Amino acid sequence: MNRKASPTLPRAQSRARRIGKERARRVWLRAQRLDEAAPFGAGPGATRAAVEHLGYVQIDTINVIERCHHQILYTRIPDYRREHLRQAQSADKSVFEYWTHALSYLPTRDLRYYLAAMRCERRERGVWFSAVKNKDLRRVLALVKRNGALTIRDIDEDAVDQDHPWASKKPSKRALELAFYGGSLTVSHRSGMLKTYELTRRHFGWDRPPPPASEREILDYLLDRALRSQGVVSVESICYRDAPRKSAMRRLIERRVRRGELVPVELEGAKALPHWAQPEALDAALEPPEGVHILSPFDPLVIQRKRLHLFFDYEHRFEAYLPAARRKFGYFSQPVLVDGVIVAVIDLKTDRERQKLLLQRWTWITDRSRREHKRRIEESLHRFEQFQLGR
Repeated sequence: MNRKASPTLPRAQSRARRIGKERARRVWLRAQRLDEAAPFGAGPGATRAAVEHLGYVQIDTINVIERCHHQILYTRIPDYRREHLRQAQSADKSVFEYWTHALSYLPTRDLRYYLAAMRCERRERGVWFSAVKNKDLRRVLALVKRNGALTIRDIDEDAVDQDHPWASKKPSKRALELAFYGGSLTVSHRSGMLKTYELTRRHFGWDRPPPPASEREILDYLLDRALRSQGVVSVESICYRDAPRKSAMRRLIERRVRRGELVPVELEGAKALPHWAQPEALDAALEPPEGVHILSPFDPLVIQRKRLHLFFDYEHRFEAYLPAARRKFGYFSQPVLVDGVIVAVIDLKTDRERQKLLLQRWTWITDRSRREHKRRIEESLHRFEQFQLGR
């Protein structure tokens, strides 16, 4: 009896590829552009290229050493200067600020993928902005429209509303933040943590905003961004802190596997956690990575702690909020990557009065080649100090 052929995948497309951790690390480091000296070139254009490739560069308020967004870019652009990011944001307008899993710099070319989230913020507000009154929102928007871009310091002191949980915040500050998350305002300039807000349309010179991406387009965007910057991906790594999209993302991955665009990956040590990659990423000729990188705890290679542990057998601890007695690595510890392996963790602090970079604690992760590694790490620290202090 003839049976109808079942719609199975071609063997080459359906069979999982097995890869060891060393190969997986090389694929990820290649995707992160941490396997070569100056992957994005030099000058202001390198900053735009880096943000576009990585998909986001996280912003953080901690100022023990250089702000993490500057350090992430310096790690991949040896001649990076802080003014390059200011130019990208304020003059070239090739990057903008918004929320991913945290507040981040994002490529302006990708802005349409965030318009739906902005519309949701305007409509639903959520608990954080539930106390914002419409009159306060209208007031700050009118001020910006009439007087031009402004900071919170440009708004006259106003009475604090005592009827909401964040009574220490002025209504104008909360209204500015809501207008930002809702997309009516954007950050046109940043000086440290002081943000200058401008009307989004006026900042980008829009007659009308771009059309928002559909949910299907957003899913494609998130998957493509992860494949570009992670190489080997899981649903968890694609939808980091975005659990509601995981089911739809699995279905999208399955469609791409059926089309032969992705292959399942059996990653050493991953047990039951599925991974996928593009065939060309797995087949690429990858040289052993070289170089020393001091990584911010908010670097894209470090921020997903479970993934970092799986690939590098290193469990990073962010200890800034732990009591001193419970710290293993230090207040603001940073992994040190040498030739593709995390070999040490160093706790750094900038003494701005004495113009020095202070080494608070040094913890070795590996016993291999400590003397040679120490020499190279110290050379990298010297260069990092020059960058820290703007020399």
